[in-house]
Amino acid sequence: MYQHVLEDARFHDLLLCFDRDIATAAKAERCACGGVRHSARYPRKPRGKPHGLAEDYDQRFSSCCSVDGCRSRCTPPSLRFLGRKVYLATTVVLISAMELGVTANRFACLTTLLGISRRTAARWRGWWRSAFTSTLFWKAASAAIMPPVDTAVLPASLLSRFPGDTREALLALLRYLGPITGGASMQAF
Repeated sequence: MYQHVLEDARFHDLLLCFDRDIATAAKAERCACGGVRHSARYPRKPRGKPHGLAEDYDQRFSSCCSVDGCRSRCTPPSLRFLGRKVYLATTVVLISAMELGVTANRFACLTTLLGISRRTAARWRGWWRSAFTSTLFWKAASAAIMPPVDTAVLPASLLSRFPGDTREALLALLRYLGPITGGASMQAF
């Protein structure tokens, strides 16, 4: 079931559209110094992409202040990228969620499809259980979730809290994770 989402270029195009909208809204806001923000995209080399995505999918939307001496960067939340992780957010979330119940054959298919090793998947699970759960974001956000999420099976336990089919739940989870996806917002957590 998750494999279909990982291979769905239309779903990833939708994430790109949402990221564009978020970036446009962030760029429209003025800098703290009062300056206008200009586009300052930068290239990423994301792994785990399905075939058929446009070249601009690899661009991380960002903006910087136009005032000399300020030039502060504003990197808005993203539904495609999860902080500095090399793999796409969808890949990190879904592979980590399915690793708990994946068969050897299914994992072999995913390795062929995405190039992910068992060590990488294990590292992601460790990140969900330790680094993610120790963030200020998670401490604040998890307090609002009742009954509490089982951190031993993150992100699957968190993904299951969002309604809808896999695509809808994943989209809601990626929006939920927005504050930790990069830029100044991530440094606050």
